[in-house]
Amino acid sequence: MSTNAALKVLVIDDSNTIRRSAEIFLKQGGHEVMLAEDGFDALSKVNDYQPHLIFCDILMPRLDGYQTCAIIKRNARFSSVPVVMLSSKDGVFDKARGRMVGSQDYLTKPFTKDQLLQTVRQFGAALPE
Repeated sequence: MSTNAALKVLVIDDSNTIRRSAEIFLKQGGHEVMLAEDGFDALSKVNDYQPHLIFCDILMPRLDGYQTCAIIKRNARFSSVPVVMLSSKDGVFDKARGRMVGSQDYLTKPFTKDQLLQTVRQFGAALPE
């Protein structure tokens, strides 16, 4: 897949502000965006939407980001979809725990448009044609 191709990106975050800013940044970057406000909401959307890349907040009610990521990764259809954890803490423990459940990367909130689009480019370049 070329690096400038539009990707389908799912953003899972219980903060309306984070969801909206991610949506604006991603659309400005030419990508399709689907939003989910928690892990349960995300699981049905992953199935229907089949995103190329998922951004997932860690601290969410009901189903946290680690649980959400682990469930997505256990599904053979989605095990290869990159998941990038979002957190307001830039912690070594959080990064390690994210990797344990299968996440590929970690982005600290609040992120800039450049950081978000750079992450999308990084994973978009690695996707198969």
